[in-house]
Amino acid sequence: MTDVSGAPADVLHTLFHSDQGGHEQVVLCQDRASGLKAVIALHSTALGPALGGTRFYPYATEAEAVADALNLARGMSYKNAMAGLDHGGGKAVIIGDPDTIKTEALLLAYGRFVASLGGRYVTACDVGTYVADMDVVARECRWTTGRSPENGGAGDSSVLTAFGVYQGMRASAQHLWGDPSLRGRTVGIAGVGKVGHHLVEHLLAEGARVVITDVRREAVRRIADKHPSVGVVADTERLIRTDGLDIYAPCALGGALSDDSVPVLTAKIVCGAANNQLAHPGVEKDLADRGILYAPDYVVNAGGVIQVADELHGFDFERCKAKAAKIFDTTLAIFARAKADGIPPAAAADRIAEQRMHEAAQARGW
Repeated sequence: MTDVSGAPADVLHTLFHSDQGGHEQVVLCQDRASGLKAVIALHSTALGPALGGTRFYPYATEAEAVADALNLARGMSYKNAMAGLDHGGGKAVIIGDPDTIKTEALLLAYGRFVASLGGRYVTACDVGTYVADMDVVARECRWTTGRSPENGGAGDSSVLTAFGVYQGMRASAQHLWGDPSLRGRTVGIAGVGKVGHHLVEHLLAEGARVVITDVRREAVRRIADKHPSVGVVADTERLIRTDGLDIYAPCALGGALSDDSVPVLTAKIVCGAANNQLAHPGVEKDLADRGILYAPDYVVNAGGVIQVADELHGFDFERCKAKAAKIFDTTLAIFARAKADGIPPAAAADRIAEQRMHEAAQARGW
């Protein structure tokens, strides 16, 4: 069923009526000359201009792209609030296979659409986009972060994203086992791309055992060639069933924690870089019922957004790393709140983030 605009009714319902909606603005962008089709979603600007990356992905349908943009933008509102940033949440998705349709003309057209929002949305890298892409976008839009150092930017934000996830793992270990050390622990990583391969380095440096999987053989080969001690399994289905797994780190696309995966998880902790890991509301309770500690994704993967936000004020890596290190304390505070309120950690994180956004909106008289 569609409305007169041709937009699927379920997407419009999500936007205007469901708990997953409540967005301030959604922009549909098209430039036929370059082939650009994009969606920019602004969930909230209560804390400041919306900040979030640009995902370039071959969605099966336009409706799927809109739904992903809505979910990702909402997640950015919560992530930025929990990271203590003066930014709301937004996200953009470009529809198509970046390996085949990404061109300079397309990125420049996208930059013009972001610029047309007049600073309400600040963009950065995400799945399918890279520092070099942001350099191109920035030629049309000054509200672009994640640029190269040569062009006044902070460079690859996946470095601090991985560092923040690592701090979240240490906090989870502290809460569950009374010791933040990961030495001797077995960590399974699903997805060893931009963030995952940095996470491998942190874990090996501390003496953890690492097992990986990725749908891209070249990504696995890069890790295996450099670190022969790292275990490799064929797919995520086998990874989550690995005997002796202490921590599971979803670091690819969302929806990793579902009705199918949670019952067979062997790990006692889930802490990864992927956005929107919970496939639907209620999964967080299923994890808790199984005694699995879940470190909320948008809390532990906030290192990257901390980095790109700092770029707007004159980037300093050590300052950003110090802020990202605080993810350890923030994660512990969420676990403490969850215990005190008798709720799963994901619900506790939501409450804290919503309170900050509500107080900011009140202060603005909204």
